[in-house]
Formats: sequence, structure tokens, C-alpha cells
Amino acid sequence: MKSLIILPTYNEIENLQALVEEILARGPYDILVVDDNSPDGTGALADRLARKHRGRVNVMHREKKEGLGRAYTAGFKWGLERGYDVLFEMDADFSHNPAHLAQFMREIENGADLVLGSRNIKGGGTRNWSILRQIISKGGSLYAQAILLSPYRDLTSGFKAFRREVLEALDLDRIRSNGYSFQIEVTHRAHQMGFMIKETPIIFYDRKVGTSKMTGKIVLEAMGVVWRIRLSRRARRPGVRS
Repeated sequence: MKSLIILPTYNEIENLQALVEEILARGPYDILVVDDNSPDGTGALADRLARKHRGRVNVMHREKKEGLGRAYTAGFKWGLERGYDVLFEMDADFSHNPAHLAQFMREIENGADLVLGSRNIKGGGTRNWSILRQIISKGGSLYAQAILLSPYRDLTSGFKAFRREVLEALDLDRIRSNGYSFQIEVTHRAHQMGFMIKETPIIFYDRKVGTSKMTGKIVLEAMGVVWRIRLSRRARRPGVRS
């Protein structure tokens, strides 16, 4: 299957090259770097990597920082237009270990439509996190799980693999969430549509260099959006009766 890994970037010049090289060494994955006009030169570095790995590394330059959800939506559309069968979300700061990519592909090959990298199931976890951050992360997932009556243990995870059919059915232009709540909404909509969703354990590492994009404001915003998702119209797969 033709696979694309989407890496949204904003000031990731210290991480990007090493991550791209490791992903490419892991298997036949193509990469799309979606850069939001990083002032540190990440976009220029991505262009150099694209020239070095012509055909496997691609770059999308966006005029300004518009949020994680907008970056992924743009990347998904790019990949769908070019015929990719499997599209990944992945952080660009080494929080998501490329060693887990093979697990995701095995689950896809075994029939999963959407694979979630989960920190909250057996075999999963975090490394180098403060107690406060662990409480916020697990509390956020439990909160979303309870409000949405969801069976999935890590709704806020940003390490995912989608079959193209899921993204086509989601109607990306109608996904209103943008920050970390984007992760919750796409999984919830896919679940409502009856797609097969599988969680696979991952170890989430705190970034080694650079600054985390997570803020208290983002967390509070996501908590509010969960209620909007719960009260919105149920998602239905086109052409399939519920």
C-alpha cells in the first residue's frame, strides 16, 4: 500500500532532519512536511530534504500558523489527491517514535481502517513527563471518553494511521475542530460511521529539543469542544444506512 506520513511543523529545525532520515530508513514511506512559515528556517530545511530525497519527501508551505487541525486537513487533501492508500499523522519532534510505524501497518493490513497510537493501554506509556502533565493528558482522555461514551482509551493521541476511505468519508471540510480537539473529533466521527478502529500501544517521549506547543488554553479549548462534538449531528458514512 502506498503510504504517506504527514509532519506538521512550526519551529522544528532541530528535529526535522534526523526524524525524516529515520522514517525513510524504516520502510517505503513517503513524507509530506506541512510547514506553517516557521521563523526558524524549518521550511527551508524541508526544501533541502525534499531535493535530497526527491520523490519521497515533499513540502507544503503555508502562509501562517493556523493550527494543527488545519495543517493535517491540508496534508490529507494533498495525499488523497495523489492516490495514497494509508495516511499517517505524526509529530515532528520525536515524541512519536518511528519504530512504531510497523505496528500501525500490521494493523492496517489486518483490516483496521483507523489505527490509534495509545499511551493508555497495556504496553503503552510516556517517558520523561512530569506528574502534572500525565494527569492533564490522562484526565483529558478520560473526560472526552466519558462525554462521548467512547470505547477508546487515548482520544487525544496524535499518532494515527488512516485508510484513505476513512478520510474521504469524513468530509474534511466539515471538521470544525482545530487544536488537539481535532484528534478527538476525527476519531469520534470515524467511530460513528462504523469504521474498524484499533488501538496499538506506543511510548510517547517528551521532546528532547525545542518548546512544547501544549498550553493550558489549548487544553481548556479542547474540553469545551468535546461538548460541541457530543451535541452535533451524528456522522454517517455516505451511501451506508445506519
